[in-house]
Amino acid sequence: MRVVSGIQPTGKPHLGNYLGAIRNYVKMQDEAAAQGGQCLYFLADLHAISMPHDPVELRASTLEMAASLLACGVDPERAILFNQTQVPAHAELQWLLNGTARMGWLNRMTQWKDKAGKNREGASVALFAYPVLQAADVLLYQATHVPVGDDQKQHLELARDIAQKFNSDFASEEAPVFTLPEPFIPPQAARLMSLRDGTAKMSKSDVSDMSRINLSDNADTVMKKVRKAKTDPEPLPSELSGLDDRPEARNLVAIYAAVAEMTGEAVLQEYAGQGFGTFKPALGELLVEKLRPISERFNRLMQDETAIEAVLAEGAAKARSLARPTLDRAYEALGLLR
Repeated sequence: MRVVSGIQPTGKPHLGNYLGAIRNYVKMQDEAAAQGGQCLYFLADLHAISMPHDPVELRASTLEMAASLLACGVDPERAILFNQTQVPAHAELQWLLNGTARMGWLNRMTQWKDKAGKNREGASVALFAYPVLQAADVLLYQATHVPVGDDQKQHLELARDIAQKFNSDFASEEAPVFTLPEPFIPPQAARLMSLRDGTAKMSKSDVSDMSRINLSDNADTVMKKVRKAKTDPEPLPSELSGLDDRPEARNLVAIYAAVAEMTGEAVLQEYAGQGFGTFKPALGELLVEKLRPISERFNRLMQDETAIEAVLAEGAAKARSLARPTLDRAYEALGLLR
């Protein structure tokens, strides 16, 4: 079992990133190690340049995301952690796979349509072709499993299509170049919404820092953000259906449930009939208790950027070693002389 997954290093890592992806990274690393498998986690800095970006901010965000992963429990002794840029084979294999990928396949990608918007002529080539880089990211390491959420299923299907066509066109059934990765569906993660708007996703790109809980926030900041989170004047109901028309209330209950690893129903059983004057302090204290060790480790790591860079460099060396055989076979299959 070889698990490969990437995370975009843009913006400040927040609670939604932790509950949606990073916490599962730690669980997968431990499970894979127990079974003699392997996890590779990379910071997708090459993907980040498919959209407008500030170079100084990208470098800082890459280090922050690496520190966040380490602070949350990703262990370089049990998983391989690196950034794409230090493994040129990602970009090399993408170019080789561009000959196999088809324009029609990429045109059907939902995220391309969403991110490009109405101005598709003004979007970058990198944005259009980044699903091919995603395919290279996983095929390069002969990944057997790739964690996917609903928004990435289509891209994994594309990776499998590219691998199948490449194997069919340039290899034999007995000796395929690429392994077809299977989707790994992590335990359902709560979709956390903004603390200022219960209908908008919690996001690193939101201009208001009060809309999210950052992993670097100290206890006072966490309590302040929870206290000022948008709510309504009604008490909490006894059943989840009572939150259907109350997006902000539903979001705070979902955050509590996700952090405490409880069901929403169990949270409401405990707090039914109580107002947010009681629930918010309880939520704030829970968040502080769970996030304090992460925040402390994160802030300590960020005081030694050289150490973070050393972890990424060591991981990249391991990744380059794993990637080389697959890249060599792809070049050979295509008839390219080097």
